[in-house]
Amino acid sequence: MITAVDTSVLLDVFLRDPRHGAASREWLREAYDAGGIIICDVVYAELAPAFPDRGALDRTLGEVNVVVSAIDSDMAYDAGRRWKRYREAGGTRERIITDFLIGAHAAAAAERFLTRDRGFFSSCFPELDSS
Repeated sequence: MITAVDTSVLLDVFLRDPRHGAASREWLREAYDAGGIIICDVVYAELAPAFPDRGALDRTLGEVNVVVSAIDSDMAYDAGRRWKRYREAGGTRERIITDFLIGAHAAAAAERFLTRDRGFFSSCFPELDSS
């Protein structure tokens, strides 16, 4: 089973978040035991500021067996269409296109999605299994 992971879950672990770190670490362990763990290039970009250099980021991702999986044009198109529907339905500008790119990637490339933001993703990407 392939599991896509949202930025916040990885930052919880990498930055040793006192509130969410233990749960996020357990989620990652379960995902690893169930199969592969992937992130999209947007999540990779969001992680970059937390590391002193690219080598440190890549080594850390390697230590937890995370593979970077690129967003293709089909995923990007899906994200754009969903973002448009969200905005037309009155969705706030707090949600930007990157959130939709992450969700569209997870929906297309994984069987499961790990995120702490389940409300948003389950409403805009109901097909995602974010258990």
